[in-house]
Amino acid sequence: MRQDIEFDAEGVTLRGWLYTPERADGPWPAIVMTHGFSAVKEMYLDRYADVFANAGMASLVFDNRNFGSSDGQPRQEIDPWDQVRDYRHAITYVRTRSEVDPARIGIWGSSYSGGHVLVVGAIDRRVKCVVAQVPLVSGHANGRRLIRSDFLPAFQAQFDADREARFRGEVPAMVPVVDPDPLAPSALPTADSYEWFTATSDQRAPAWRNEVTLRSVEMFLEYEPGTYLPWISPTPLLMCVAAEDVLTVSDLAIAGFERAREPKKLVILPGGHFDAYVDGFDVSSGAAVDWLHRHLVAEETVPA
Repeated sequence: MRQDIEFDAEGVTLRGWLYTPERADGPWPAIVMTHGFSAVKEMYLDRYADVFANAGMASLVFDNRNFGSSDGQPRQEIDPWDQVRDYRHAITYVRTRSEVDPARIGIWGSSYSGGHVLVVGAIDRRVKCVVAQVPLVSGHANGRRLIRSDFLPAFQAQFDADREARFRGEVPAMVPVVDPDPLAPSALPTADSYEWFTATSDQRAPAWRNEVTLRSVEMFLEYEPGTYLPWISPTPLLMCVAAEDVLTVSDLAIAGFERAREPKKLVILPGGHFDAYVDGFDVSSGAAVDWLHRHLVAEETVPA
């Protein structure tokens, strides 16, 4: 069962879907979830929410501010800290729903939002369970894997020029999210990024736009969600890392997992970053369901 919802995030209206199990014996545990860098909810989040509903859990799925059906300006701008705060606004909202048990809230994130849930899990004790799928752990270290070292001075010059232009009152510079040429300027310069975003937008999300503000990339490089990994405990943490991930690079994520404290679990997914949504969906969603069900349904939780 899915219904359209909207809620206030301190002056910005965010929109999405609330999924609930079909059988009427709630209130249900709820999973709060949104997508990664520039992606919108139609890009497979409905599949995860369906699986969670079949396992007896509600899901609040929403578009990040400035993207998709949500409000917010400037459009196509990704501020990771705004998105972290919006997870917390979404938690506040879903706890008001009569269908939801406010003491049993989990969070799920993937890729960029996989980094966000590491932060939220550490700072918001209303959260009782965390699932981070193919997560970003270090924007700086990850950026240095994605951007050739001889290209870095040119990128920095672009950031500086854009900052000075904005100071003069000009509109923010834009950059493609993906490009068929991995050497062309883009936010996510990997071949699998181009293939997944273009195919998925054609098939499932025609409203997705292939652009973000240039300062979104600058903020990506400044973002260090892995700093919070040791502080998620005692909230249970599941990290699902793709074995061949070249976008949120797998060895960086695994090294980050080692810094987390118990209770925690690491699952290695087959394939690359985007296989988690498609060919590896049964594995990624199955691992998430098992973890969430264990800590939100099967176990008693401490009241919030």
